[in-house]
Amino acid sequence: MVVDHDRLFKELITTFFEEFILLFFPYVHDHIDFQHVSFLSEELFTDVTAGEKYRVDLLVETKLKGEDSLIIVHIENQSYVQPSFPERMFIYFSRLFEKYRKRMLPIAVFSYDSLRHEPSSFTLQFPFFDVLQFRFLTVELPKQNWRDYIRHDNPIAAALLSKMGYTESERVELKKQFLRMIVRMELDEAKQRLLIGFFETYVKLSDEEEQQLRNEVNEMETKEKEQVLELMISYEKKEKRNIAKRMLDKGYDVHTIHELTELPVEEIEELKERC
Repeated sequence: MVVDHDRLFKELITTFFEEFILLFFPYVHDHIDFQHVSFLSEELFTDVTAGEKYRVDLLVETKLKGEDSLIIVHIENQSYVQPSFPERMFIYFSRLFEKYRKRMLPIAVFSYDSLRHEPSSFTLQFPFFDVLQFRFLTVELPKQNWRDYIRHDNPIAAALLSKMGYTESERVELKKQFLRMIVRMELDEAKQRLLIGFFETYVKLSDEEEQQLRNEVNEMETKEKEQVLELMISYEKKEKRNIAKRMLDKGYDVHTIHELTELPVEEIEELKERC
């Protein structure tokens, strides 16, 4: 199944916009009035020359503290390498400014796995004159050390551990620390589901790794162990129910679904009645 990376990041940052700014740009957070935040409709731009269409990921209208005028924060997730990306950010900026005529803060989040230097500006210049230097803020997730973020009680930090720099041998520890963060933050069920779904999209442990994780969780202190295990079991059950619903939609019989998901037959029958 093809992953819609931009949609995932948009949902995550829309839900936790203030937490995103606080985590990566605390000096910006100090100035924004988060009592005045609204998310603008998607903007679709056509590149006439290349014949391609581009959709702006996220536009947020807000205010600075002590000011009445509105500003716009434009956040763009870049999930693949694109040498012309700075130019595209400038084109977005110029077209958005033309439409809204407000001060704009552009931010780019680089979320692909490869490590490379990403420019944070676009320039137009001659040997004798600089016409333009357009700059934007950046977050390069693969360059972040995930261990630097596990003490943050910040849901964005928890979710984005999955896109930061870690080794294959750290995958089990990564998920364990992620689960500990989720338990510690005491979020509501919908937010927990969003964060776990995001994390699981990018870090899917093997059966062997999942067993190792359970073994390590069982060695935790009693209260934390119970909370983490409860979270794991609850999410696994929800996933099985989602799979069962999809199988029912495709016409699978109850007993086949029971064999594949290990859900009780009675529970599958209840799901079938609701479908």
